[in-house]
Amino acid sequence: MQLTGIHHLTAVTARAADNAAFYTRTLGLRLVKKTVNQDDVSAYHLFYADGLASPGTDLTFFDWPAAPERRGTNSITRTGLRVAGTASVEWWRAHLARQGVAHAVPVERDGRLSLDFEDAEGQRFLLVDDGGEGPAHPWEHSPVPAEHQIRGLGPIRLTVAQGERTEAVLADVLGMSHDRTYELPEGAVRVWRMGEGGPAAELHLLSQPDLPPARQGAGSVHHVAFRIPDADYAAWADRLKVKRMPTSGPIDRFYFQSLYFREPNGILFEIATDGPGFTADEPLETLGQHLALPPFLEGRRAEIEAGLKPL
Repeated sequence: MQLTGIHHLTAVTARAADNAAFYTRTLGLRLVKKTVNQDDVSAYHLFYADGLASPGTDLTFFDWPAAPERRGTNSITRTGLRVAGTASVEWWRAHLARQGVAHAVPVERDGRLSLDFEDAEGQRFLLVDDGGEGPAHPWEHSPVPAEHQIRGLGPIRLTVAQGERTEAVLADVLGMSHDRTYELPEGAVRVWRMGEGGPAAELHLLSQPDLPPARQGAGSVHHVAFRIPDADYAAWADRLKVKRMPTSGPIDRFYFQSLYFREPNGILFEIATDGPGFTADEPLETLGQHLALPPFLEGRRAEIEAGLKPL
C-alpha cells in the first residue's frame, strides 16, 4: 500500500476572475471543474488540469477575500509544474517575459532544469523539466503549443521549522523514502519520494527554524493531496487510525474520496483517490463550462449561484 504521487494542490486567490484568466490563457491549463468549496459555498473552487482532467495534474483554488499571504515557515513555499525538455523551459521563459510575468532565469537545480515564477498574487511556482517521462494529455484548445504544455504537478517544496518532526510522518505514516539532498541558498533540501519517485511523486523539505510562521492568505497554498488507488481508501483510513494520526475521517468529495490531517508543523495534507473523477457529472468535452455542484448541494443551486460573482 503506497502513495502513487501528487494528486492535487489547492491554493488561495482573492481575485477569481483574474485567476481564471491567468491559468487558462497565460498558463494554458484547462478549467475542468467550476464548483464551490463544499465547506464554504460562498467561495468558488476552481480546478485547472490537463486535457483529460487527469489525477496528478489538478491545480485548484479557493476564492476567498483574503489579505495577501505573509510568507514564512510551516507552509508550502513552491509548487512544481512539469514540462518536457529544455526547449520547453526556454519557450516558457520567453512566453512569461512577453506576458509580463515575474520570473527568474532558468537554472539547473537538483539535476533538473528549472524556472521559478510567480502569478500576480505572489503564488510561487517552479517549471521543471521532467524529461518527458510518463503520459501527457495536452488540451487541444490551449493557447500553449501541445509540446510545451504543463504536463502535471510536482515536485512540491515545503518549508518547516522542525524538519525531523515532518520527516517522521513522511516515513512512518505515509511510507515515503528519503532519496537525496541538494542545496539552495536558503539551506539543504531533503527529497522524499513516493513509490518509484520522479518529479510527479516528490516532496522537497527545507528546514528554516529561524523564520517566523507564515500566515495564510491570497497567494498562499492551502493544502497538498497525495494519490492513492480507489481500492486502498479504507486501508489508508485504518492506517491513520492505527498510527494515531488525528484526521478528518473519511470525506466524500464526490469527484474523489478524501482524508485530511496536519503534519506536526501544521501543514495540511490530504490523501485522495484517483476516482471517480471530474466526468462524474459532466461530459469530458464540456468540463468546466458551467457551475457544477455535487448532488448534496444541488438543491441549493439558486442560493449558491446568487452568492457567486460571474467569472
